[in-house]
Amino acid sequence: MIIEMRTYLLKPGTVPAFMERFAEGLLARLQFSKLGGIWHTEVGTLNQVVHVWPYESLEDRERIGQAARKTGKWPPNTHEFIILQENKILQPAPFSPPLKEEKYGNIYEIRTYTYVPGAMPTVLERFGKVMPARVKLSPLAGAWYSAIGSLNQFIHVWAYQDAGERERIRAEAQKTVEGWPPPTREFMLKQENMLVVPAACSPLH
Repeated sequence: MIIEMRTYLLKPGTVPAFMERFAEGLLARLQFSKLGGIWHTEVGTLNQVVHVWPYESLEDRERIGQAARKTGKWPPNTHEFIILQENKILQPAPFSPPLKEEKYGNIYEIRTYTYVPGAMPTVLERFGKVMPARVKLSPLAGAWYSAIGSLNQFIHVWAYQDAGERERIRAEAQKTVEGWPPPTREFMLKQENMLVVPAACSPLH
């Protein structure tokens, strides 16, 4: 199993139009494989759209992409809105839940940690030990590490009802979950996060 994460930076004011055209083309695309989730940024770099797609393999991704393009309806006609596109191929962490349609929350936090080369096995082990206790407080929507693209990244996605709940739960986790956050700062080079809102067509919402 692999996950493709695609991040598009859009021209200011064009997110609604992008989402409308994306949704129009999505029915044709879903004939071939499911969408994991799609969001736009609320806090962080604005006018960004992030969408994730699960595949069995890189070969599966290529086959599905070719079939979808033959419909003439995918990819959607959104090029006029896009300033920059980025994608990366991720692998699920051992403790990552499968991507499925689920109503987790109204906002999601995407946290991206970049580590020194060679540290990822230790990072995953330390997160894995404390994750069962942490997910009792709020849902983990996904946890992946990069395989192609920006390397040595660990990406975890958390769902909350609102920004206030996020603040409360994060504070509670540090007080009540032993070992949270796990000790990985000795390997860490960079931390990034964004708060994102799911689109109406997102399976994760």
